[in-house]
Amino acid sequence: MARRDVKAAQRRRSTRTSVPGVEDFRADPLLPKIERAVASILAKGNVVAPVDVLVAMHLLAPDGLEDWLRGRVPYLEQVIRCNLTRLSRLLRILRFHAHDLNLVPTQAEYHRRGKGPKQTLHFQGVDIWRPPMRGTSFGRGSTGSQRRHQSRLPT
Repeated sequence: MARRDVKAAQRRRSTRTSVPGVEDFRADPLLPKIERAVASILAKGNVVAPVDVLVAMHLLAPDGLEDWLRGRVPYLEQVIRCNLTRLSRLLRILRFHAHDLNLVPTQAEYHRRGKGPKQTLHFQGVDIWRPPMRGTSFGRGSTGSQRRHQSRLPT
């Protein structure tokens, strides 16, 4: 392989695996898709939940989300149609974009719906999501309890 090809391959590899920061997240190719998803969600309400963004981006099927909310799937990561690296990148960019839109982050717990005990739902088998990312919803202009109830799907 020519020296130029090796350098180009290294540059592509480092670009894909680099973690987007505050300075460079606007150049990420996922940002336009996230912006469209967030805009469509905010057109319907005041709360943007990460699971809603995943559904809007077609990375999570509504049936898969329903299975997770009903407790039929032990971890949300089992029904998401992307790898954890891309998911982590997406959530980080979503957090920066929500900050740019002056949306307020709110912690929300997801509990199993339907009959039986209301158990806390898990996002992945080995819970490596940082606490601010886990169950965070972003909203504008309402109290925390209102956002928490709005971020859940209707029963």
